[in-house]
Amino acid sequence: MTTTTTTTAGGSTSSTCTASTSTSTSTRASTGAATGIDLGRRWSAAADHLTAEVDAASLAVFRIAYGSLIAWEVVRYVLHDRIYRYYIEPSFFFSYLPFVRPWGGTGMYWHFAAIFVLSLLCAVGLFYRVSAALLCAALTVVFLLDKAQYLNHLYLVCLLGLLLAAAPAHRALSLDRLRARRAPSGAPAETAPRLHLFALKAQIAIVYFYGGVAKLNGDWLRGQPLTMWLADRGDAPLVGPLLAAPATGVALSVAGLLIDLSMGFLLFHRRTFPLGAALALAFNLANALLFNIGIFPYVMIASLALFADPSWPRRRLPSLFPGAAPAGGGGDAARPARGGGDAPMPARRRALPLALLHGYLLVQLLVPLRHWLYPGDVAWNEAGHRFSWRMKLRDKAVSELGVFVVDPRTGVREALDLEEWLTERQLGEMCARPDMLIDLAHHVADRFQDAFGVRPIVTAKVVASLNGGPYRDLVDPTCDLASQPRGLLALVKPPGAVTGAAGSAEVTAGLRGGATPPSPVP
Repeated sequence: MTTTTTTTAGGSTSSTCTASTSTSTSTRASTGAATGIDLGRRWSAAADHLTAEVDAASLAVFRIAYGSLIAWEVVRYVLHDRIYRYYIEPSFFFSYLPFVRPWGGTGMYWHFAAIFVLSLLCAVGLFYRVSAALLCAALTVVFLLDKAQYLNHLYLVCLLGLLLAAAPAHRALSLDRLRARRAPSGAPAETAPRLHLFALKAQIAIVYFYGGVAKLNGDWLRGQPLTMWLADRGDAPLVGPLLAAPATGVALSVAGLLIDLSMGFLLFHRRTFPLGAALALAFNLANALLFNIGIFPYVMIASLALFADPSWPRRRLPSLFPGAAPAGGGGDAARPARGGGDAPMPARRRALPLALLHGYLLVQLLVPLRHWLYPGDVAWNEAGHRFSWRMKLRDKAVSELGVFVVDPRTGVREALDLEEWLTERQLGEMCARPDMLIDLAHHVADRFQDAFGVRPIVTAKVVASLNGGPYRDLVDPTCDLASQPRGLLALVKPPGAVTGAAGSAEVTAGLRGGATPPSPVP
């Protein structure tokens, strides 16, 4: 337009150009405003969707399964004497927080007894708000006591416990509801805001997805360490030779990768949910049979109750929901007949829960990626390994382990008798994790300084192999571990050269000699 008007008078041309520019600017502004309005409407619609009330039946089913599994896990701890071996026998703990310590005497037995009672109260929905919050707190204390006992399923049940404590999961299938019916005001509607279901489902989907992302590495794609683990089951009846075949390890590795990456998407979509549920059931049962991973597979199976239509328990088990049949045609927006409905929260009331939901999910999405901030391979240096759903990904064989204390005044170097400081399980976990070596080094240096008035130099010689690879030093044997930062900043750079050590996978725990450093705290 501007080019075609250049033959007219200068004023006209100038006027035409100005008009064109003004029109273009006005168009862009109106388009931007329209886009902003459209995004605002979509955001408002999404907020209405998340805060709408839906049937609480599926949430109640998951609550029952969750509480029952925790109670079962406590029983397993008692039967296998894990309370004593994990939390009473050790004289030193690799605690995440220095002020979180085990109870003295028989206190840890009472702690687990409390977890057992609280888990049953949670399952039956009695004094739910209090019991669910206390259960989450009690589980979190156990989790924080010792890095040597880190388990993905313990971390997961703490997170799920937090989300359940925030949810009104007691509004259906609970003793609290029976008690409320006797009150003059009557029981509240058997509904819950959809955001609580969404948060639980999103957490499970994140576990699957990041478990798959972690498998996108060279070792896993060539079938390691799964091939080595399956070969150990070569003597199993009937299927032993099949499991021992290298091709089986590669095939199952690829299958596990694809299942993990796609599971969340399959479960969230209504049309693909049946396929996702079938795959999840087979996948988790196979893991339960092949590996000793506690209640983790069963928690993941129980979570399938959350992904189906929220009212499915009413249709499948109508005898458990007398007089509370859903009105209308069912579906995710179906509401029980007695009040509640699927109306969203008022705008002022929904701001805080939506903000908390976004903050929680943001943390869960970012924390598993933090290992990219550290140099080196996370499978080797372990920096960023925990809280990242890196499950059954590596196998480390340690052929040599020694921790040494050097007196800076005399230069005398003595080997530490690790069996006097750590339990067998703690030793087995520490030998492959540099941050735990740092924790022990600080503890040894503190005890030495208390006893002799000078802080020693603490070094370690650890020779290890990752997933059947060559043996090499895990940490720099000349590095003073007692001077390295602890916690999230704990990172020991390994030496670049591969050592010639290629011994057995046995851990040499007691490298004794000379004078004995200060004894551990009794």
